[in-house]
Amino acid sequence: MFGQRLRHLRRGRGLTLSELGERVGRAPSQLSLLENGKREPKLSLLQALATALGVPVEELLQKEAPSRRAQLEIALEDAQRDPIYKQLGLPYLKASKRLPNDVLEHLLGLYDELKRSRTKPTASPEEARIANAELRRKMHDRGNYFGEIEQVARKTLDNVGYKSGALSQGMLMALVTHFGYNLRYVQDLPRSVRSVTDQRNRRIYLEREQLGMHTPRTILLQTLGHIALAHTVPRDFADFLRQRVEANYFAAAMLLPEAAVAPYLRDAKANRELSVEDLADVFSVSYEMAAHRFTNIASHHLDLRCHFTKNDESGTIYKAYANDGLVFPADEDGAIEGQRMCRQWGGRRVFNSHDRFSVFYQYTDTPKGTYWCLSHIDPSHERDFAITLGVRFEDSRWFRGRETQNRVKSACPDGDCCQLPPAELAARWEGQAWPSARAHSHVLSVLPPGAFPGVDDADVYTFLDKHSES
Repeated sequence: MFGQRLRHLRRGRGLTLSELGERVGRAPSQLSLLENGKREPKLSLLQALATALGVPVEELLQKEAPSRRAQLEIALEDAQRDPIYKQLGLPYLKASKRLPNDVLEHLLGLYDELKRSRTKPTASPEEARIANAELRRKMHDRGNYFGEIEQVARKTLDNVGYKSGALSQGMLMALVTHFGYNLRYVQDLPRSVRSVTDQRNRRIYLEREQLGMHTPRTILLQTLGHIALAHTVPRDFADFLRQRVEANYFAAAMLLPEAAVAPYLRDAKANRELSVEDLADVFSVSYEMAAHRFTNIASHHLDLRCHFTKNDESGTIYKAYANDGLVFPADEDGAIEGQRMCRQWGGRRVFNSHDRFSVFYQYTDTPKGTYWCLSHIDPSHERDFAITLGVRFEDSRWFRGRETQNRVKSACPDGDCCQLPPAELAARWEGQAWPSARAHSHVLSVLPPGAFPGVDDADVYTFLDKHSES
């Protein structure tokens, strides 16, 4: 990047390599090596170059490309280093100043298509877990707060005249129109998708009836999120996963706008009445979305660290996030999803509570400290899931339900508190039971093929063919 910026500034001042070399006391060949990224400048030369070009040293060291032309030249260099490109056996192409920008654009467009067609869009379970673990680490580092997506959501809401409160159906239709699409509800959507976007005829197809977090308006906003965030066809599974998380974040930022949610939660904290169920009710969203949205706001606006989980009755974790120090069970690659949650944690105990569809509160003593959590069962078509939001003991004072007397101990994920049966029970039955295990075939197979894993392209194209005539 330094070389590209140096070349850009030199050319902008109408200097040749020889003329600049005379000003800084260096041979043109030395400066050529700098511009081509084959040598790094010493501090004394860096200062001399800045003086000769009439710019601060900091401008020479900026990381972003100085112009669209420089971006194209850098992209072409990167492309020609790619093994996929090298397999073509083409001679090296230098981006001389006589090479027009539109030619560079065409070359890079062809390279992107080559990479898309050659790059394996599927992943093994191991690769998928690694990609998922890496994404969770990035979310942790950012406190699960994505300011750039908040900004896109804020501008989008402003553009359609949103003021306050829950997002109405009329406002949703205004959003669809804002992006240049129209909405069609259908009953024959392919089973492998939640929505289909017809980019040729500018239509979005949805089904009306769904339960849990994936309501029609949530799916619609996730679909619009891909458009608003300018997503392209995923390069690989990691890219697919990143896009899905970003689209989900966009949907949540639209349904629970930062400008409205942050002050609402600050007031609730001041009154020691933080409550996920109230947040869900005020903005008319699912409990899962409200809890997940809380994690976006907590660190950035409330100075709170927290954790979030979604699990089924067997304890299998489907989603998880933490920046409060809680240690989740994880595999050797650091992946949490698919692991079995401790049977003492709230997300599992809520299924055995006397009223399983009311909010369940408890304190859990762990090797990393004591945590307070609230758990709630969110129903869906397929199965019931427990949604849990938790914080460190000292932060429980800000939440409704802090007075609960439910308190348990957990030695997980490293202890044997729930991995082994109680000694008395084991003594009665060990060696006398022979269970027939369910086959977990997904463990033995790769993820479904395609840029969008699991989506049946033939079904989608047949569906679009049918509806494009209407």
